[in-house]
Amino acid sequence: MSYTIAITGKGGVGKTTVASLIVTRLIARGCAPVLAVDADPNSCLDAALGLEVKKTIGAVREEAREIAGRGLPAGVSKREVLELRIAESLVEAEDFDLIAMGRPEGPGCYCYANNVLKQAIAQIAGSYPYVVLDNEAGLENLSRRILSAVDLLVLVTDPSKRGLDTVQRLYDLAVEMEIRHDRLAIVVNHVRRGGIPDAASALKEKTGADFLVALPESEALANLGERGERLAWLPEDDPVVENLDRFLAEAAVEGKAMRAAR
Repeated sequence: MSYTIAITGKGGVGKTTVASLIVTRLIARGCAPVLAVDADPNSCLDAALGLEVKKTIGAVREEAREIAGRGLPAGVSKREVLELRIAESLVEAEDFDLIAMGRPEGPGCYCYANNVLKQAIAQIAGSYPYVVLDNEAGLENLSRRILSAVDLLVLVTDPSKRGLDTVQRLYDLAVEMEIRHDRLAIVVNHVRRGGIPDAASALKEKTGADFLVALPESEALANLGERGERLAWLPEDDPVVENLDRFLAEAAVEGKAMRAAR
């Protein structure tokens, strides 16, 4: 069984940055291979991880439909064609693979793309001890049960009152929708020298979160982003890396995954 980490939060607070850094720090800690899932229609996790997604789940339906329309070879079902196209959409790297939902092509809503992504994860997740899911802003993907449950739910915010209020609403919504998670972490991104705000500590107590993680502003991280370079190149002694490593160690992610695999 895979150990699953789902990241979500308000738009613009650095969810994808946090997701990509968690993937790279898991790998650095010897927790490979990792399946990275970009469940945001506005796919950008690939760039943060130094890859390029050429085919997304959103395009799979139309391709399978076109192939079926031309006539399938004897003994080949439309489902098998769909599974083949899902496999082809997987981008492989040395220590992790990436699959992206993307936008649906042709008529139709995101529901189908979500269902295909759910099917894809069910097919391949068992091959990976770790799955990191980068969601769109909010809880839509989790509410659609792309994953039936997650081991670690990570709510990302900035230090602003608006951001912290949004995390409170997201938590309340997760409870209301009965989104199952074993542990909860609140990650406050772009923390300035003054440190984590008192309101964040109060939020941790109010939500019963297991972890409150502060990620300071990082010039090195900002430079990588401006140059469009992969975030895995962030130096080991960067405070963001150090704090994430400490968080993953405190969460005992490695031990949890090993126990789940037994």
